[in-house]
Amino acid sequence: MAAFLQTYGYFALFIGTFLEGESILVLAGVAASQGLMSFMAVVMTAMLGGFLGDQFFFFLGRRYGDRLLNRYPRIAAKAPRVKKLLCRWDAPIIILIRFMYGLRIAGPIIIGTAGISPWRLALFNFIGAAIWAPVVAGVGYVAGQALQELMRDIKEVRIILLGVLVIVVLAGWLIYRHRKQSQAKHSDSQDKTSF
Repeated sequence: MAAFLQTYGYFALFIGTFLEGESILVLAGVAASQGLMSFMAVVMTAMLGGFLGDQFFFFLGRRYGDRLLNRYPRIAAKAPRVKKLLCRWDAPIIILIRFMYGLRIAGPIIIGTAGISPWRLALFNFIGAAIWAPVVAGVGYVAGQALQELMRDIKEVRIILLGVLVIVVLAGWLIYRHRKQSQAKHSDSQDKTSF
């Protein structure tokens, strides 16, 4: 995924967020923390991709909802729960649906079958995308910063450990050499006293 993102950049991010989004957006946030991508461009691209993706799946559900639900029982199984939530809190559900695991694509399709006004959906979908994109990209950015700090710490620890290892090896070699010289002097003095 990282190689794909590095090769295709913002286009890959747009397609990824149009279809599903979280994993590629987190990776883009990490890339932004490393200076490989612009954080603001990542957020704006993800917002656009997420918004347009949800709009597409909403209209797909509005047009072909019943057929899709009949064809895909996993989506149909989620429909009653989503519709029940929509009856009570349609605006918050539209805003937060992209944060609900397993409902990123199924949610807008089900919302499309619920008779929500396209303009109402567009407004709250835009608000949801405007919240979702910086939050998820921000998680990736913070994770990238933490990873970079950890790698820096590991380098420092490796340098310290290497220094300690050099000192230990040098000290061991000096002790060994000193003992050899002491044994040589001791054996020379025994040889002289034996005559």
